[in-house]
Amino acid sequence: MVRFITFEGGDGTGKTTQIQLMQGYLRERNRSCVVTREPGGTTLGQMIRKVLLEVGDHEIAKSTELFLYLADRAQHVHEIITPALGSGSIVLCDRFADSTLAYQGYGRGSDLSWLRSLNNAATGGLHPDMSFLFDCPVDMGLARAAGRRVKSAVNSSQEDRFEREKLEFHEKVRRGFLELARLEPARFRVIDASRSVAEVARQIREIVDRELF
Repeated sequence: MVRFITFEGGDGTGKTTQIQLMQGYLRERNRSCVVTREPGGTTLGQMIRKVLLEVGDHEIAKSTELFLYLADRAQHVHEIITPALGSGSIVLCDRFADSTLAYQGYGRGSDLSWLRSLNNAATGGLHPDMSFLFDCPVDMGLARAAGRRVKSAVNSSQEDRFEREKLEFHEKVRRGFLELARLEPARFRVIDASRSVAEVARQIREIVDRELF
């Protein structure tokens, strides 16, 4: 049974918009669902998110970044995801363990086997039943992210730490996500996120109808 669904992808690929649309669709179908995110799905996680994403004067060491994400994930699974699944709800999660593999593994160069073992420790072995991977060209995603900041009345110079990374880093992350999807085709559904919001939402609904209903 598919109940734990993650939404993965690079910056500006439309994950957050689609997860909100799917929440509304499931509620229309009278299915209980919980929408959450990483980092920041818990009160503790919100504090960790602030440290991780805000651009400050001090560089965060690669290992520090990794363990902050893992701490957020461990609390998230304990406080939000496991109880929701236990109550019979569908959980829609904006990023999960695959993002660690893509960003800290393929992007930062940390050993993937080591990261997988750390993820398992943080999650207690919990894995998504299905993962949507939103994929589009990196330059398109970053342009969308910049436009989102402008629309939300945030100064366009206030990028988060990852949006400030070089294009090469984001290309590595994109290739990493696609490789993860290639390795687990039964779990991943790769979505062409360069299309319109309506077209992407329609494809996701078709997949959910087939897998859940």
